[in-house]
Amino acid sequence: MRLRRVTETAPQEAIDGSPGWKAWLEGPAQEIEIATHDDLQWADGVAMGTPTRYGNVSAQLKQFMDTTGPLWAQGLLAGKAYTGFTSAMNTHGGNESTLLALYNTLHHWGGVIVAPGYTDPALYAAGGNPYGTSHATGPNNEPPSDLVLTAARHQGSRLADIAGKLAG
Repeated sequence: MRLRRVTETAPQEAIDGSPGWKAWLEGPAQEIEIATHDDLQWADGVAMGTPTRYGNVSAQLKQFMDTTGPLWAQGLLAGKAYTGFTSAMNTHGGNESTLLALYNTLHHWGGVIVAPGYTDPALYAAGGNPYGTSHATGPNNEPPSDLVLTAARHQGSRLADIAGKLAG
C-alpha cells in the first residue's frame, strides 16, 4: 500500500486564511510523498479522497488527474479498481455530487468503480452515502467519528477485494 497526496496548488493567502489547512500542510503533509503517474501504474486499486469544493473535486486532485492523458492513451489506467471518499463542512455540502464528479474521470480511464453501495450496516450508521464514505467536518474541522472510520475501513476492504479479483 502507498499513501500519497497531490501537489498543493492553492495560493498562500488562501492557505493562510485557514488555520487547519495551514497546520496540515506544515505538519503531517510533509511526511506524505507527492503522487506520481508511477503510483497509478503500480496500483491494482486506488482510493482517491478529495474535499468537496462546491460539490466538485478539488482543483488540486483534478489538476493531477488532468495530467494522466499519456497513461490513459496507453490504456494503463483501465481495468483497475477505483473508489472515492470525501468531506465537506456539512452533511449536504455536495458530498455525493463530488464523488460522482470524481467518478466521471475514472469512467473515462476505463476504471472499475468500487462504490461501497449498501454492502454493510456500517454504511447506514455513517450516514448512508452509497457512492463513497463522506464526512461532515462541521465549522471546527472535526475529525471523523468511529462510525465514519468503520465505513471507510469497509470501503477500503471492498476495494482491496475487488482489486485482487481484477488483478487475478
